[in-house]
Amino acid sequence: MTMTKEAIQYLIEQGIKPDDRLVNFDDTRWVNIDNDGRATEILPRVFTAKNRILLNTLTGLVNYIKANVERENMHMILHIENERNVHLMGTLEFDGSREVLASSSAIVPKFDYGQFYDMESFNIALQSKFVDLSNEKEIDDRAILLKVVGNVTEDNVRTTGDDGVSQAVSIKQGIASKAEVKAPNPVFLAPYRTFLEVEQPASQFVFRMKDGPRAAIFEADGGAWRNQAIVNIREYLKEQLNEEIKANRITILA
Repeated sequence: MTMTKEAIQYLIEQGIKPDDRLVNFDDTRWVNIDNDGRATEILPRVFTAKNRILLNTLTGLVNYIKANVERENMHMILHIENERNVHLMGTLEFDGSREVLASSSAIVPKFDYGQFYDMESFNIALQSKFVDLSNEKEIDDRAILLKVVGNVTEDNVRTTGDDGVSQAVSIKQGIASKAEVKAPNPVFLAPYRTFLEVEQPASQFVFRMKDGPRAAIFEADGGAWRNQAIVNIREYLKEQLNEEIKANRITILA
């Protein structure tokens, strides 16, 4: 829209000359001045990703919102993009842009599902990258797998006893003896796959072994765990930001 004579006079008083082409009017709006000195407002600047605060925890995001250091009177949206990324955003601007104030991205350990690991690497991964569910379940599949991979002999994994579900493997029993057991399938595990502040969703995996010996697990729940992770994040944020939600400062979208 064309600006008033008062606005043009203000620009001139600020030392802006008619031959200036593009000037910052009030930090968010810009005006273009033509050769005749007429000023025309142009669209607001686009808020870029580099302006946002980058975090790695939900706690940091919650603390930032509660501190209320920016956009005090503005309604904001918490968008749970997926199990690893949450964004704090402003409402839609008249030109269709939306400001992203802060983003939090979970740091999770890397584990290659479907890739066969040697026994030592698989054992370490089970202990460091998967939640111990022994206090929550009568039968802890993680503990069973640790027993299998920690005691498997160097003999080849038997394929003659493979029924397509379970596999027969030889494990050490005492100093000189060994026994043949069936590796469990499917197994119920809870890898670290989302923010540590929320419960890690457990899901089913197919456990397989091959000569080496080597072992691998394959995801077997169709990705349903991601939906549960998003629900867990939403419930955590609702609990932590209860007052802000009641005051209509925050809307959580998942």
